[in-house]
Amino acid sequence: MEKNSKYFRELGWTQLQDRWSEPVIYSLVYLIIIGVVSGSFSVLALLLLPMGYSYSVAFLNDIRNGKEPFKVETLFDGYKDFMRIFGTTLLMNVYIFLWTLLLIVPGIIKSISYSQTYYVLKDNPELKFNEAIERSMEMMEGRKMQYFLLMLSFIGWIILTILTCGILSLWVTPYMNATFANYYEHVKEEYEKRITA
Repeated sequence: MEKNSKYFRELGWTQLQDRWSEPVIYSLVYLIIIGVVSGSFSVLALLLLPMGYSYSVAFLNDIRNGKEPFKVETLFDGYKDFMRIFGTTLLMNVYIFLWTLLLIVPGIIKSISYSQTYYVLKDNPELKFNEAIERSMEMMEGRKMQYFLLMLSFIGWIILTILTCGILSLWVTPYMNATFANYYEHVKEEYEKRITA
């Protein structure tokens, strides 16, 4: 039976329930670093790409390791494999930018196709650059609308975040990332069944 957006959101919410302080502080540090560097040193902002990876996979690690503590130092894990993480992330963003130049819709479709790339990099240390991006595309075949609806299901939270001048993002950002990490686990399982069938 195919899972819906509510199912994945509930998984994400349950993952963080009764321990919001950890992911909120983790997100606060992450957003402060991103905000300061992006606002003051626009060129250096590129060097933050591995941190985006680190932030996302922290929620995947949390699922797999039984509610692992969100330690601030893990935000720098992506720099341990800098060239592979940085190069793949930069290439992915260049592709999305170029597709968006054509039309907004193709850009959105491609960003959804590439949405599992961070997790692919985490689980497949032998993959990099186009290989990791292509694996994400394979995993998302036939799932783009499902993922789009999952993103769309957060629209209410996003509006509330705007109305609170971004303050609510400290809760919404980890909630979304926990949800998308759970989604990846489902997609990965289904993908592995498909390629071994």
